Amino acid sequence: MAQPAWEHDPQPLPLDSAPLPEYGAGSLADLLPTLAAGMDVPGMTAAISELTPADRNCVFLIDGLGWEQLKAHPDDAPFMTSLLASSRGGTGRPLTTGYPATTATSLASVGTGLPPGAHGLPGYTVRDPATGALMNQLRWQPWTAPGPWQPYPTVFQLAHDAGVHAAQVSSPAFENTPLTKVALSGGTFHGRLSGEERMDLAAEQLAAGDRSLVYTYYAEVDGAGHRFGVDSDLWRGQLMYVDRLVQRLAEQLPPRTALYVTADHGMVDVPFDEQHRIDFDEDWELRAGVALLGGEGRARHVYAVPGAENDVLTCWREVLGEQFWVASREEAIAAGWFGPRIDERVYARLGDVIAAARDDVLIIASEREPKESAMVGNHGSMTPAEQLVPLLEVRS
Repeated sequence: MAQPAWEHDPQPLPLDSAPLPEYGAGSLADLLPTLAAGMDVPGMTAAISELTPADRNCVFLIDGLGWEQLKAHPDDAPFMTSLLASSRGGTGRPLTTGYPATTATSLASVGTGLPPGAHGLPGYTVRDPATGALMNQLRWQPWTAPGPWQPYPTVFQLAHDAGVHAAQVSSPAFENTPLTKVALSGGTFHGRLSGEERMDLAAEQLAAGDRSLVYTYYAEVDGAGHRFGVDSDLWRGQLMYVDRLVQRLAEQLPPRTALYVTADHGMVDVPFDEQHRIDFDEDWELRAGVALLGGEGRARHVYAVPGAENDVLTCWREVLGEQFWVASREEAIAAGWFGPRIDERVYARLGDVIAAARDDVLIIASEREPKESAMVGNHGSMTPAEQLVPLLEVRS
């Protein structure tokens, strides 16, 4: 006999049911160290065992193009679809991004070769322990000194120091940003406005050294997904365009090159109704005892008023626990959400309570975060649609 609705006892999602990123073997943080190890850069480990070394390596990161979204649109991306079997060294498998599945965190993981608990960019917005204020790590607001925030050298810098020709080819707008400095600096930066120019220059930079490590980037697939959704005409148009860019680059690779096409996260569309968009600014239960709300809609860092940590955890589990994995800071660390280790400087940047969405839901904040709360496509959590990214390969 079915249980009456009024007798339903909600059970929080078990934390061990969250699909962990594949840190140390198949995450974004493992990619550049694997490529650099194949070029004999000291201190680097080839963690992704499926990849074969090459003298010249290019990483083309397409912001927002998840594995599931690519597979769902073969007609819009015929060239990349033809490469699906090449993913992850010919296994036909994806990589995982790391948690949270968001741009600032993922780019830092790519560039430093470290998981979020070490590089210290563990979310879209996190609390700065020195000031007590929220720090937006994508826009770097309010400004804080980049070096102390992320002190590790990038793989590009280590490769450059080892005699590898290292270069980044991206939008000129990113050349001097703090995020570029802490995540992607080292070697030379080349700003080009159009996608076609970036592809052509990336190929030139690959040919500029006997050993080369080149990174290039395209942002607008993500932008269209946020604004219009991941199956909109505009999103599909961006996918068609970037598919042609990948082919353009692949057709002019210099000899002894491996091109890897990947992404920083996938994306899910979330309906605009109260069941799918829970508004923190209008929910007194969720606000009780909360000093700061960080992260983003599908990956929240919740900072409690001192002494209210347990009460906030209990409340968030009762209200959200069937749709979100809700963990204390210590539970999330123990579960390995942010990687195998947490640096001391990073510990207090993590929320007292951390909430990661399993279902197609968001915790929006309509007053505090009006622009983010209006987005159609969202990401951040550990679901396959957000976590899994391609690692397509072309060799010359």
